[in-house]
Amino acid sequence: MTTTPGGRRDLAAMAVPLARALVAAEEPILRAYEISMWGYIVLTALAEQPVRTQTALAQAIGADKSRIIADLDELQKRGLIRRQPDAADRRVRMLSLTEEGSRVRRAVQAAIRRREERVLAVLPPGDRESFLRSLQALSEIAPEDMRG
Repeated sequence: MTTTPGGRRDLAAMAVPLARALVAAEEPILRAYEISMWGYIVLTALAEQPVRTQTALAQAIGADKSRIIADLDELQKRGLIRRQPDAADRRVRMLSLTEEGSRVRRAVQAAIRRREERVLAVLPPGDRESFLRSLQALSEIAPEDMRG
């Protein structure tokens, strides 16, 4: 693909194909653990913040709260998460990881990281570290701040 007169393609033109390829590379791993991408996202979010309401979880992962109900049902059925009524408001469900949920999340993440290492291996070690730091910084920009 050709670059623009400025010497590079737009960020989205570079990032989107990479993101699609990375997601495609994760799909066989997720299938092997019989977990959906949304299921893995939920487990990861609950590992970062151990107890969340369903509404707070949906907001944190950028999903419609009604959209993730089926995923939460499946994760609960498999014993990977707990959903308990909030003592202060029985209409609210509090979510948390089970030991098995933590184990599955760690195993999936380890397999994904091994695959990512093969991708990152094309970069020299110093560039790899800089790339990961830069990607982390860019991923923390709030979407509304990018529209400015």
